[in-house]
Amino acid sequence: MTQNLQKTYRHEYVIGDLQGCFNAFNRLLVALDFDETQDKIWLCGDIVARGENSLDTLRQVKRLSDIGALTTVLGNHDITLIATWRGVLPIKPKDNTALIFVAPDCDELLDWLRHQPFLVYPNDKTVLTHAGIPPHWKVKDAKGYAKELEQAFAGDLDELDKLLPNLYSKATEPWSDELTGHTRLRLIANYLTRMRLCDKHGTLEFSFKESLGDTMPLGYRPWFDWEVARKRKILFGHWAALQAKIATQHVRALDGGCVWGGKLVAYRLADEHIITVSGFDA
Repeated sequence: MTQNLQKTYRHEYVIGDLQGCFNAFNRLLVALDFDETQDKIWLCGDIVARGENSLDTLRQVKRLSDIGALTTVLGNHDITLIATWRGVLPIKPKDNTALIFVAPDCDELLDWLRHQPFLVYPNDKTVLTHAGIPPHWKVKDAKGYAKELEQAFAGDLDELDKLLPNLYSKATEPWSDELTGHTRLRLIANYLTRMRLCDKHGTLEFSFKESLGDTMPLGYRPWFDWEVARKRKILFGHWAALQAKIATQHVRALDGGCVWGGKLVAYRLADEHIITVSGFDA
């Protein structure tokens, strides 16, 4: 009988939102002394969008994934890239993604992308999603909800084409496990890839993108401020204004705002050590 043994890595790192910052990504790999035969990267999602080279960033991420040196979750910008590929959305002028759609390997890259997860366990102490996990979800339930969304993205393309337009409503209904169909999948996607603020019932607020020192809408808090104890620490990106400064027993923010001139952040799983490079080219 063949045993399925999990590979042991020299170092494992969780890296914040790349956003197409290809040069910063490669400088960070150098700073980590990253060895793709011995080390492993976990990405927070938003592989592409506003940076200088989304195409080569996506190619690099896929290549490392194909050899088992990288795992990524999907972020809201990755969903948008898939929706644009499927003709659901036009290319966003602010996103530097146009070259992806004329590249000879476009379909290969985007088909690979739609098969990536929305939630993963980097180790037995952590869970990683792009935006976080709402306070009223247990981590094990979030894993199941993420699986529903993953199956929809990786499944029949005609069904995916029907789903994608429904993911862009800003409806703010509270979560109920009785929800079905596109409404259910939209809310799962919003929690895992777009969430910043919510109320005590888990109802989302989409307009606030600022830092924690700014005035928030009445009744809403950052999702991680509802003080729900977790057995796993939640690692997340998405919220650049936090500058990767939120670090508690239960959560760790990792989007350092690289694409806005901040930092690209790597979090070493073994000892929680942080390594950064500047978002500006050296």
